[in-house]
Amino acid sequence: MGVSPITSHVLDAARGQPAQGVPVTISYAPSSQTAAAGQSGVIARGVTNNDGRCPALLEPSHELKPGVYTVRFDTKTYFALHGEKSFYPFVDVTFEIDQPAPHYHIPLNLAPFSYTTYRGS
Repeated sequence: MGVSPITSHVLDAARGQPAQGVPVTISYAPSSQTAAAGQSGVIARGVTNNDGRCPALLEPSHELKPGVYTVRFDTKTYFALHGEKSFYPFVDVTFEIDQPAPHYHIPLNLAPFSYTTYRGS
């Protein structure tokens, strides 16, 4: 069984557990100029599962193209599920691919007033 070429994992650092129920979208633009001009198009949508993952954002057969990708995490919706406010209503993780690799993993460590991310494996 294949895996989505872009995956994510959201951890709620304040609770010390996976963040279930975070809406996630992936957008694509062919260049940084078109992305900066707001001309990206949504190519995938999902919601994190009980392990804080979106394992099937894109079909495993989806071929990534060179360009700019943005993974948007709707953190306001997630914190509202827990009766909390979030300073950051969403988190955008934007990255550029020159020569596509088979897989990119985008983790997010989340708290109501902070977040961190890195390129995972």
